[in-house]
Amino acid sequence: MRQVVYSMEPVGRTGGRAYLRMLHDVTAEHVEWRTMPDYKRAYRVRRWRKLRHLARLAPAVRALDRAAGSFVWDDLSLLLFTPGMRARTVFLFHHYEPLQHDSAPFEAKLWERLFAVLPQCAAVVCVAPYWADFLRAKGVRDVRIIYNAFDLVEVERIRRLDRHECRAEFGIAPDTVAVYAGKAVHWKGTVNVAGALANAHPIQVITSGSNTIGFDGTHYDLPRERYLRLLRACDVGVFAPRMREGWSRCAAEALLLGLPCLIRPVAGLGDLAELTGQPTPDLSRLPAQVLERADAPEAEAKGAYDALARFDLTYFGNAWGELLAEIA
Repeated sequence: MRQVVYSMEPVGRTGGRAYLRMLHDVTAEHVEWRTMPDYKRAYRVRRWRKLRHLARLAPAVRALDRAAGSFVWDDLSLLLFTPGMRARTVFLFHHYEPLQHDSAPFEAKLWERLFAVLPQCAAVVCVAPYWADFLRAKGVRDVRIIYNAFDLVEVERIRRLDRHECRAEFGIAPDTVAVYAGKAVHWKGTVNVAGALANAHPIQVITSGSNTIGFDGTHYDLPRERYLRLLRACDVGVFAPRMREGWSRCAAEALLLGLPCLIRPVAGLGDLAELTGQPTPDLSRLPAQVLERADAPEAEAKGAYDALARFDLTYFGNAWGELLAEIA
């Protein structure tokens, strides 16, 4: 009989949603996942969306107090749980960034209350050492790190693709140094990177994602298969966010696909940069840095790949399987 576990719907394209989808997939043989709607992702107007989400979700969450099973939760609606529900909850914490608050000034207070009740959970999982230290400083003592993981079969299939064919697919000229600057969304630093590389021949800046910032350069909003082929076509990755991220799936995937990178060591990205030996971008001399990174030796790329390849689906499934068995 499979273990019953409740979570939010793994709907959306953020790193946190990708993590939750992977968790559902790798544990599906042993876990019956039952999901609650993530209303905040359906609201087009950002202002107050988390408060509206909580109000709409409250009746359904409270009804779960009588339901058998455990919880893997990654949402502020943990505040609606009873202490008994929290005692059978693994809280999955990705990151905390006030820049992303849409319900200020109340949202910061909700987060502080969340940190106060996290010790009531059966376990708290985060995705990088920076965030483990952050949570411990908030008084959460039992913190476990389960990193972002990657489907290495998928990675290897993309690595075997002919790079020149991938570049031709996206119209990247042979003599161009294609720089992948991550998702064109707020606080990711895309505009600053593009500005620092403007008119720097032969460099071309490329972004992906939903383009919430109205980036007017080379941008693609792609399904996953083509997104990975786009990464394969690029030469260098530059990640210079303002926001504190979890562990940046985009940056890790770029490294796995062989791109030497420049990574601003902020929050979880600092852990990723240290693990894989990637230098920090300097916007005042970014064109020169990019050309230097484009000529990085193959051995360096292999080292970064090897550092990340241990976080495969087997690692992820074992880590989460053991944890879920603990709270069953």
